[in-house]
Amino acid sequence: MKNNSLQVRPVSTRSANRSCIFSACLLFFNVHLAAQPFEVGHTALTFTDPARNNRSVPCEIYYPADLAGDNVPLAALGGAFPVVSFGHGFVMTWEAYQNIWEAVVPEGFILVFPNTETSFSPSHLDFGLDLAFAIGQVQSLGQDANSLFYGKVAATSCVMGHSMGGGASFLAAQSDTSISAIATLAPAETSTSAILAAADLQIPALIFAGSNDCVTPPGVHQLPMYDALSSECKAYVSITGGSHCQMANNNLLCNIGEASCTPAPAISRAEQHLIVGRYLLPWLKFQLKGDCPAGEVFDAAIATDPAITYQRTCELCPATNTEEMASSKGGRVYPNPFNETLQVIAADYLPSEFSLFDSMGRQVLRQNFSGTFSADTRRLANGIYFFEMKSQHGTQGKGKLVKE
Repeated sequence: MKNNSLQVRPVSTRSANRSCIFSACLLFFNVHLAAQPFEVGHTALTFTDPARNNRSVPCEIYYPADLAGDNVPLAALGGAFPVVSFGHGFVMTWEAYQNIWEAVVPEGFILVFPNTETSFSPSHLDFGLDLAFAIGQVQSLGQDANSLFYGKVAATSCVMGHSMGGGASFLAAQSDTSISAIATLAPAETSTSAILAAADLQIPALIFAGSNDCVTPPGVHQLPMYDALSSECKAYVSITGGSHCQMANNNLLCNIGEASCTPAPAISRAEQHLIVGRYLLPWLKFQLKGDCPAGEVFDAAIATDPAITYQRTCELCPATNTEEMASSKGGRVYPNPFNETLQVIAADYLPSEFSLFDSMGRQVLRQNFSGTFSADTRRLANGIYFFEMKSQHGTQGKGKLVKE
């Protein structure tokens, strides 16, 4: 397999040209994401997992609404919303992540915070299983006519977390292959190894680190996770001067731990939050909603931002590497050329059938799915392939793909 890793190394100066380019990208980002049509609704639910001795999993859930408040209806417009399950840090609770729900939910995502394993002796594995279980439960509520969430939950999902919760996110994704993507904030290695779990993951991944993180130093925690990932499309964003605890809102217990080590953060908490949002939001919109313009925002910003250094193995939405289905809205097959996996997104997330044919016209892959799926293409020989996507409304699109 060829090495297609794209990397930017730390720089000591910020040229005027780079700053100007980044300013233009940031303006594009602000214009593209400025429209936040949704208020934030909230509810608290407790799920019971019969597979784990009826384990109780209390959750705080934030969701897009037309009016802010508790137990208000979900937004009437906007269709179905993807689910993001977020794991808190060690001895922290969901309240520390108001910065996350206030940024993510207005963009059209349901954010679930399992409020478990908050003690000084948490089970990392159980927490990871809670994160995955919560996604499935909320998606099931989308099929329940008596639920607040009926008809408003998409098939796509992402597992997220900070520190311990970030490490547990790898365990969650390893336990449930239906999870679409993983994004973590300064993830910490866990007792059931997140680094080892990462090797089993092929889903799109985004890892944030702070260059001044003295609690979970990137070289011991985040970088080994990134390197271990088997994902064909993964990105690592290091926030220059960023710290461990500043990924979240101000939290006493986290601050006590961070105050005992060096280096101290070199940027403000507000600045670090802005940088996280700059990449997290367009990445989520691309991975869970098939929003190609958002992917272009991510690609443009990451290549020119003086506030970060990064590694990545793919661009999200390069015009030369994407087969867009012109006859449909939002349907996509990518990357092109491809290697070990193909990501397939149906137009409007309709129940669909995807077929792949070799150059002789022989069908080599057929999959019925709803929303999105990842196809394992490692067994396919290099060469030219043709795809066709169908739904009950007819053919959504056709195109040519190349495996290298």
